[in-house]
Amino acid sequence: MLLKDKVAVVYGGSGAVGGAVARAYAREGARVFLAARNRTALEKVAAEIAAAGGRAEVTIVDATSPVSIHAHLDAVVAAAGPVRLMFNGVSWADTQGSSMADMGFAAMFEPIRLSMISWYHTGIIMARHMGQHGGGAIVGITANVARWPSPAIGGFGIACAAVEHFLRQLGMEHGPSGVRVCWVRSPGSPDAPGVRDIWQKHAEEGGISFEDLHRDYAKTTPLRRIAHLAQVADAAVLLSSDLASAMTATVANATGGSQID
Repeated sequence: MLLKDKVAVVYGGSGAVGGAVARAYAREGARVFLAARNRTALEKVAAEIAAAGGRAEVTIVDATSPVSIHAHLDAVVAAAGPVRLMFNGVSWADTQGSSMADMGFAAMFEPIRLSMISWYHTGIIMARHMGQHGGGAIVGITANVARWPSPAIGGFGIACAAVEHFLRQLGMEHGPSGVRVCWVRSPGSPDAPGVRDIWQKHAEEGGISFEDLHRDYAKTTPLRRIAHLAQVADAAVLLSSDLASAMTATVANATGGSQID
């Protein structure tokens, strides 16, 4: 097991990406503390982890509130000891489907605002904690639009770019205290609910099946497929493990080669 007995906090653990990473962490032996604002969804993920033989606990946490984050961290430390792993999969409430001009400033700016608030507080608080307790790994998720602008995605791509640079700087600042900071760049997994819904709509509009649309989107990638959530989660596990001990302030490209680094 790559993460055996490590204490991990997953912010946004009720979401599709956060839940996938939490399940992968637990599969690899971590004791997972799921944190989000939707208890029902959190408990569903925790139940799935328990059914697979893993360990997961649930707490309601507001990742935009340093008070809430500190209170949760104190509770985790009291129950399990210092946190060694953190994943942030908090939703950014992005609006897509029209140009930035048409959606207006507030809708365009919202994912940028939310991503920076949640990442600043969770990242800084957890980096300091890990640095004081022997180090650890902080891992995030972005999308290929961080580097590759696309129409009708609003502020999402800008938010991804901002998060990536924030994580580079966080890694540079906290590397000397043993804290690694990395992120997975996703292509937008076809089994993620939001992506699936958009793809299904496009498939229906084009009069083709979802599978045919997937093949059409993937045909320009070297692997001829687009990574599913479980594959993105596996990349997060790798970055979180000691196998990536020489990696920080950098990205694991899980786009199937749709972006060449």
